[in-house]
Amino acid sequence: MFARSAVALALVAAASLAHADAKVLKKVAPEYPGEAIKKNITAGSVRAKMTIAGDGKVSGVEVVEAEPKRVFDRAATEALSQWKFEGTGAPQTHEVKLVFKSED
Repeated sequence: MFARSAVALALVAAASLAHADAKVLKKVAPEYPGEAIKKNITAGSVRAKMTIAGDGKVSGVEVVEAEPKRVFDRAATEALSQWKFEGTGAPQTHEVKLVFKSED
């Protein structure tokens, strides 16, 4: 649909996780928003906090910081909601930073 290919990269470092022993079982990469392409926004990032249920499913996503604001939030939230972690039996939180970059 768009002439430009776009990618979104998920950066997850053990240091950014609340519990370094948490294991990500499934990652879903966010889609680069069409709105960003139309506005010629070529890059951005979203730092988000995920609430993880005891079974490892993401039960909530909160955007902590975004640059530019409100451009990539929805794409990040939709993707992170689909992530899956190894269940620990107890709720936990994790922070990740997603970096969006458009490639011509």
